Amino acid sequence: MPDTRTSSARITAVDALRGFSLLGILIVNIAFLASGYRMAGLAEPAFDAPLDWATRWLVTMFMENKFYLLFSFLFGYSFTLQVDSAVRQGRPFVPMFLRRLAGLLLLGVAHAVLLFPGDILTTYAVVGLALLALRRISPRTAVMLAILMTALLALGFLLLAALAALGLDTAGTVSHGATEAIKSDAALGGPVWQIVAEHLRKLSLIVVLRVFFQGPAVLAACLIGFAVGKLGVLRDLQAHTKALRRLQWLGFTVGLAGAYVYTQSAWNGTMHKFLGEAVDLVTAPLLAAAYAATFLRLLPHMQRIGRALTAPGRMALSNYLAQSLLCSLIFTGYGLALVDRVSPPVEVLIAVGIFVLQVFYSHWWLRNHRYGPVEWLLRYLTYWRRPSQTYRSRHSTPTA
Repeated sequence: MPDTRTSSARITAVDALRGFSLLGILIVNIAFLASGYRMAGLAEPAFDAPLDWATRWLVTMFMENKFYLLFSFLFGYSFTLQVDSAVRQGRPFVPMFLRRLAGLLLLGVAHAVLLFPGDILTTYAVVGLALLALRRISPRTAVMLAILMTALLALGFLLLAALAALGLDTAGTVSHGATEAIKSDAALGGPVWQIVAEHLRKLSLIVVLRVFFQGPAVLAACLIGFAVGKLGVLRDLQAHTKALRRLQWLGFTVGLAGAYVYTQSAWNGTMHKFLGEAVDLVTAPLLAAAYAATFLRLLPHMQRIGRALTAPGRMALSNYLAQSLLCSLIFTGYGLALVDRVSPPVEVLIAVGIFVLQVFYSHWWLRNHRYGPVEWLLRYLTYWRRPSQTYRSRHSTPTA
């Protein structure tokens, strides 16, 4: 019989890490939800003060492309928990998981069309099929596949950088991007039909990026989470202190160096952006791993923060979608239509404020409910029966 105290601590740590990741994702995403220029890869021309640029630099260097990798890692980790749970309960895993992925796909499509074209749920739905096909591979093979995919993606960006160096326009000009941003701002500040049409237009423009670049990057992070789950590393963190310490040293040296190169390429124009992307693909996972290792090592010493983050982590799917809804009400014609009218520092403050509200709301909701509202719906689709919502479980398995 497993030690329930160890199991509870492990689940609490994973949920707290998921809540921490959710905050990072919101701080990154809010810039893209608030501005057509950021979606076009440009700085908002109305905000050019030193504090504006400092905020862009800090968010790009320390947060961009790190926290969605953490979330993806946790998706892969939770996959192993779901497999183990199905085995213990004697339930057929494949049809349940396929229904779960179908639910994620439907939620993701609705999210992308109505709220945010940068949706990640549709990517998880597709990547989940790959995890399902690879579920019997060894942890070592999973890690090797993740490394191989990351290397191939980096080589792809190096090829794009080489083509750009030869004078081929692989990303569009700055003036073209500014024109796109102005067009996007006008649509996002308009009525509902214009907002939806703009989201559909953006989706058509980024589909290649999703299929050939983001999808494999997400799968690589999921495979690392899959390997960690298979090995049971998070069941006893103290037994892996040396490994966590090595991740911190490697991640905070190589990872931060790569993040600096990426930030330089994104904002200074001192090197082609594709070269920065190639460097970031290799180093961002290391920095994300360092964040996770540091958080997990500090968690026993900051129990109050851990408890605060556990509740939003337990209902991360509901909170992720709610973040986009609240930002849409602030920045688009759904509500206040403040698109490109809010400076980067204020955006960060709004993001933190939204997350604090979600912390309180999540704790309030989970006092009387076993699952978050969207988690309940996804569980219904997964098991094809109505889940109990009133039973309060102290040892519930975290959802992806």
